[in-house]
Amino acid sequence: MNTKSSQKNNDEKYEILRLDNQLCFSLYVCSKEIIRKYKPLLDPYNLTYTGYIILMALWEEDNITIKNLGKKLFLDSGTLTPLLKKLEAQGYITRSRCQTDERNVYIALTKKGKDFQDKALSIPEELICSLGLDLKDGKRLLDGLHKLIRTIVSSEQNNK
Repeated sequence: MNTKSSQKNNDEKYEILRLDNQLCFSLYVCSKEIIRKYKPLLDPYNLTYTGYIILMALWEEDNITIKNLGKKLFLDSGTLTPLLKKLEAQGYITRSRCQTDERNVYIALTKKGKDFQDKALSIPEELICSLGLDLKDGKRLLDGLHKLIRTIVSSEQNNK
């Protein structure tokens, strides 16, 4: 067997390991680049993307425990705590210990945090425009990602 043929077979053997063939890498790059697109939209409010999604979760369900907020956002308390401290220092939220069980810390929106919801209404549309997606393609992509998330969560629950 000549070396060119051997090299070609070797290349084909490892094709599956190319970055372009990795679902996780493609999702990682998309996520990173979309979060980068949020930066100019959130900078005027001194918010990071993670701070923004915390506020969105609280607009859906205010005054919840760190544990429940973490479940909703797929973040552990070690990741959430510094972010929550920053949001509290900025006046968007308050943190308070449960009177009956001090292990539970509740997160609640302040007036500033609630008022920001009206200001944030334009952010999703501005983001979609900055990506050059039409609404149909965006919705189809979002539906596919939700299906993937459900599949992953379901498979993890089945393995427990």
